[in-house]
Amino acid sequence: MEIDHPERLDANILLGIVNERLRHDCGDLAALEDDLGLSRQQIESRLKTIGFQYQASQNQFKSFTK
Repeated sequence: MEIDHPERLDANILLGIVNERLRHDCGDLAALEDDLGLSRQQIESRLKTIGFQYQASQNQFKSFTK
């Protein structure tokens, strides 16, 4: 799936794409930044709005509201 403007996506859809890319294509958040063309701050702040934060030890965004 190619996305031209990830910053315009619904945060829940972005979460799915981000975690899938982290799992299959990107070894860390820095690689994901390059892949999506978004800064770490943009990704993290967007996903924080739906209750998710990056867990480096697991290389994925996980819910922090549970």
